[in-house]
Amino acid sequence: MPTYQYACTACGHQFELFQAFADDPISECPVCKGEVRKVYSNVGVVFKGGGFYKTDSRPAASSGGE
Repeated sequence: MPTYQYACTACGHQFELFQAFADDPISECPVCKGEVRKVYSNVGVVFKGGGFYKTDSRPAASSGGE
C-alpha cells in the first residue's frame, strides 16, 4: 500500500498514512480535528540496465564513406 503525507492547515501537524488506492483521502487532523492537505514531494527513482537512454536504441554509427 502507498504511503501518503498529510499536513494540517490549522496546527501544522505533519504525518504519514498507509492507504489503499481505493480509499478516500482523509480530511481531518488526528490532533486538532482541523483540515488537512496532502503533501506532494519528489520521488527518487533509479533506472538500472539497458533501454533507458536514447543511445541504447540507436543503431551503431557505421564507419565508411558510404
